[in-house]
Amino acid sequence: MAYAVISDVHSNLEAIRTVFEDLKRKKIKDVFSLGDSVGYGAEPNECIELLKTECKVILAGNHDWGVCGLTDIAFFNEYARAAIEWTRDVITEENIAELRSFPVKSEPKEKNITLVHSTPYQPEQWHYLFRLSDAEFNFRHFDTDICFIGHSHQPVIIEKTPSGELVAYKNTASVRYGSRYIINVGSVGQPRDGDPRACYAVVDEGKVEIARIRYDIEAAQTKMLEAGLPLPLIERLSSGV
Repeated sequence: MAYAVISDVHSNLEAIRTVFEDLKRKKIKDVFSLGDSVGYGAEPNECIELLKTECKVILAGNHDWGVCGLTDIAFFNEYARAAIEWTRDVITEENIAELRSFPVKSEPKEKNITLVHSTPYQPEQWHYLFRLSDAEFNFRHFDTDICFIGHSHQPVIIEKTPSGELVAYKNTASVRYGSRYIINVGSVGQPRDGDPRACYAVVDEGKVEIARIRYDIEAAQTKMLEAGLPLPLIERLSSGV
């Protein structure tokens, strides 16, 4: 059965609503979220409520932990810190408790997949996976056929063939018997690969696809501006960088 994996919604309600509408058109019901539900955007409570309704699993990301005090935000850049502090002022106590309850790793047995926000190696330390050498190391730290990650907002599909060769794909790849995969699903709410469209991954009939969907960026920017969030966070939505 087809399923979707999303990540890094970052309080962008316009983007995640559009993604869920797209998934309904595709008749995909099983959705897994890799975390960073909040941070950056203007509607954290609304995004958490929607994700709770639509997702089978919701993980915690570093911005989620930053908001609820489980990660020191001194290491975040100034704009991310400002957004987290703003989020702390508007988020409900119930949703703070929800963020605290989300795990940093999940392995849904029915799918034979691993889900983490950052990396399968020390997922609570929020490491980044950018290079093939990073992938090679992280393949040693999960046992399933596929590991889905987010965190960097940079979508990519990395296949490790039965011979040990690593192959990277940008948009789509076949899921082959004997191969293993690390798949970065990109970001729904704040893409950073030069494409401003909302990004997520779909697995269906032996194929994985990085899907893109346009959403109302101007509406999201208007809400952020009205909330007084940092201008660079608002502007970058238009360019996806």
